[in-house]
Amino acid sequence: MKTLTMAAVVLALIAVPALAQMGGKRHKGDDSKTEQKKPQVDDKAYQAALKRIPEPKEKYDPWSVARPAEPDKKTK
Repeated sequence: MKTLTMAAVVLALIAVPALAQMGGKRHKGDDSKTEQKKPQVDDKAYQAALKRIPEPKEKYDPWSVARPAEPDKKTK
């Protein structure tokens, strides 16, 4: 009887953290309802929006602050 009690205690100690990781909710397996609520992206509208973004006049250099200023080039 003592062995059975110890096995039940060990099983309970193993099951409690697993239950805590799941948030205490049972997985129902019906994820199709949540997937249908997500808006579907229209590819043509996405491409049109990308074309409306203006091209930068000057190339962006993220390291320009870290580099020292270029010295003036002297011609001989």
